[in-house]
Amino acid sequence: MSLGSLALLTDLYQITMACGYWQLGRADEEAVFNLFFRRAPFRGSHAIAAGLQDALQYMAEFQFTSDDVAYLATLRGNDGERLLAPGFLDYLASLRLSLDVEAVPEGTAVFPHEPLLRVRGPLAQCQLLETPLLNFINFSTLIATKSARICEAAGGEPVVEFGLRRAQGSDGALTASRAAFIGGCTATSNVLAGRRYGIPVRGTHAHSWVMSFADEREAFAAYAAALPNNCTFLVDTYDTLEGVRRAAEVGKQLAARGHAMAGVRLDSGDLAALSVAAREILDAAGLEKAAIVASNDLDEREIAALKAKGAAIGVWGVGTRLVTAYDQPALGGVYKLAALRGPAGWEYRIKLSEEPVKVSNPGVQQVRRYSDASGRLLGDLIYEEELGLRGAGVRVDAAGEFVPPPEATAEDLLVPVLRAGRQVYETPPLADVRARAQAQLQRVDPAVRRLDAPASYPVALDRPLADLKARLMADARRNR
Repeated sequence: MSLGSLALLTDLYQITMACGYWQLGRADEEAVFNLFFRRAPFRGSHAIAAGLQDALQYMAEFQFTSDDVAYLATLRGNDGERLLAPGFLDYLASLRLSLDVEAVPEGTAVFPHEPLLRVRGPLAQCQLLETPLLNFINFSTLIATKSARICEAAGGEPVVEFGLRRAQGSDGALTASRAAFIGGCTATSNVLAGRRYGIPVRGTHAHSWVMSFADEREAFAAYAAALPNNCTFLVDTYDTLEGVRRAAEVGKQLAARGHAMAGVRLDSGDLAALSVAAREILDAAGLEKAAIVASNDLDEREIAALKAKGAAIGVWGVGTRLVTAYDQPALGGVYKLAALRGPAGWEYRIKLSEEPVKVSNPGVQQVRRYSDASGRLLGDLIYEEELGLRGAGVRVDAAGEFVPPPEATAEDLLVPVLRAGRQVYETPPLADVRARAQAQLQRVDPAVRRLDAPASYPVALDRPLADLKARLMADARRNR
C-alpha cells in the first residue's frame, strides 16, 4: 500500500541543511551516516530490529511533489524573505535518491552502538533521510522489543495485542500492531492491521454488551446464540466469580450444541486469586479446555509477578503498556555522520561528548556476529570496512576486550537493501520476520535476555576501529 508523498515528513533543519550544502556546492559530496541506539530500552540488554519495511517503502517512493515544493516556497526566514532559494527548490523537485543503504534485517537481535542502517551517498540526500528513518526505525524497534519482553515473561503462553484505542493515532496503532507481532504477540484486536499485515485478529465483547441486557446470564446466552464460535466472556461487569459461574452455565449449553466456549476474560481485581478460583469453577463444570484470559494494564513485570503468584492464566491481553511503550516511550536512536569522501579518500568524522556513551563511532561500519556450534551468540565486533577486520577489539562498555574463539562461526549483520537508490532486498513475509525474531532470541543467552539486571553481552570495536576512534578523539580535543 502506497504511503503517498511523505517527503515533507521531516524536521525543517534537515531541509535547511540540505539547502546549505547545495548553496556551497557540497550537496553531492559522498558521505556515510550510521543509525544506531546508545542504550537498550526498558533497562534490558538488547532490542529487536524493526521498521525496515516502511523505511524501504519510504525511500522507494521518495520524491518532492509539485505541491511539496510549492509549500516550501512559502516558507520565510527571520527577515520575512524567502527561506529557500528557487534553484534549491528546483533541485528538490528533480531529486531522486541514488544512495546505497545497508540494514540489519527486521527481527534481528541488536545491541547498543551497532548500526541498524548504514546510509552512503550524496551528502544532501543522506541528510534529508535522517528524521524519517529515525521515525520509522525507532518506534517499531521499541515496540517489537517491548513485545518480546512481554512474551518472554508470558513463558510461551499466547499474548494478544489490543492497544488500538490507547495508541498514539491511527498510524501509531498500525505500526505498533505490526511491531508487536514481530516481537512475539500471536494476534491483534486491530482489524485494519489484520487486513494490511495478515496478523490474526481476536476479540469478542465488551462490558457494554453485558450492560445492554437485563442481566449477565441473558447477555452471555445471547452472545453465544449470535456467535457460538467466538465466545470468550468478559466476566467482571458486576461480580467476577458470579460472572464466571454464569459463563460456565452458558459454556455447558454451548457444548451440548456442539460448540466450545473459548474462555473467560478477567479485567480487574486480584487477577492471581481470581484466576485460580475461576479455573476451579470452569474445571468443575467440565470446561477444562476453556482458557482464562487476563487483561488490565499488563506488561512484562506484571505478568512475571502474576506467574510468580501461581496465577492460572493461559492467555494474556496486553494493550496500553505495549503500544505506548509505557515505561520508556522512545528508543533514543540517533543518526550520525561517520565519514566524508575527500580528495585522498575517506575523511572520518566523530562527535565528542562529556558523556562517553555519546561519543560516536567513525567510519564505514559493519557488525560481525560470532556464535558457537549450537548457534548461541557469543559477541559482536563492530569494524570499519576500509580498515578491515582484525577479529578482536575493545568492548564498548569498557569491560575489557572481546576475542572470539577460533572455532566460532561468524556472520555480518548489515545486508544491502538499496543500491543507487533502487531496492535490492526482498522484504520477507511478516510471519517470517516474526519467526526470525523468535529464533534470534533463542540464540541469546537467558542471562542476557532476563528482564531485570541482564548479564552483559560483548559488543566491541574491532582494534583498527578502536584505534581510529582514539586518534580522532585526541585530535578533536587538541584542536577545539
